[in-house]
Amino acid sequence: MTTAVAPINHDLILAGPVGSLDAYIHAVGGIAVLSKEDEQALANRFRDGEDLNAARDLVMAHLRFVVHIAKGYTGYGLPLGDLIQEGNVGLMKAVKRFDPDYGVRLVSFAVHWIRAEIHEFVLKNWRIVKVATTKAQRKLFFNLRKSKKSLAWLSHAETEAVAKDLGVSPKEVTEMERRLSARDAIFDPAPDADDERSFTPAAYLPSPDADPAVLVEKTDWHDDATHRMAEAMTTLDERSRHILESRWLAEKKRTLHDLADEYGISAERIRQIEANAIKKLRAAMAVS
Repeated sequence: MTTAVAPINHDLILAGPVGSLDAYIHAVGGIAVLSKEDEQALANRFRDGEDLNAARDLVMAHLRFVVHIAKGYTGYGLPLGDLIQEGNVGLMKAVKRFDPDYGVRLVSFAVHWIRAEIHEFVLKNWRIVKVATTKAQRKLFFNLRKSKKSLAWLSHAETEAVAKDLGVSPKEVTEMERRLSARDAIFDPAPDADDERSFTPAAYLPSPDADPAVLVEKTDWHDDATHRMAEAMTTLDERSRHILESRWLAEKKRTLHDLADEYGISAERIRQIEANAIKKLRAAMAVS
């Protein structure tokens, strides 16, 4: 018997965010995660009957995981929207090759395809991104390449002349010249490289063992727990709330004796108020 799967809004663009990135992330975050049974049913429909609607539903339900993985690569200076776009390509490739008979969830299978596409994109764009990141820098980049007549560094007079000709400051010309002269960074370290002194982009990639489903679940749990904690704090009286905030939430935490001096009571009494407040918090969070 085929499991009934709730319809998914297909108006979202699978290739990636085109308009507002925040709106896209919010939209894909609102798509329900498929149960194992629904996922199996859709995968079987696509594999056995080449049902493209089933394939699209599988992709749509996993776009949130692509966003989560792509955020781990923002340190390379590449736009998050582009990283998501490349990750979505990997997700679609994974759906095409996914075999539900192996008994694994699609997200565990797809993570390798998603990362492979993002890795390829980072490798292709690493050098360009480091040289010119703004429209003004790109214009200077191309014009400076034309202006330089040799591989030697520009003299002070030449720098002034190029700056005047291009309508930029001499400092900007010197900075771009330095970028043009810089070597590309190798992605993987050399076999004899000193781990403590050498820098390679590969060292900053997420661990291939990280499960995006677990990471998203942990993030959602943390956000929910933080929200419930904030609501539970409002149920405490002002003194209890202040004591807890001073003891546990403040950047510079205060001691029992500090608070005892402030309220003119014993440190033991402060401890009792603190313990009672924590007990109330637990009860309030359990109910919510």
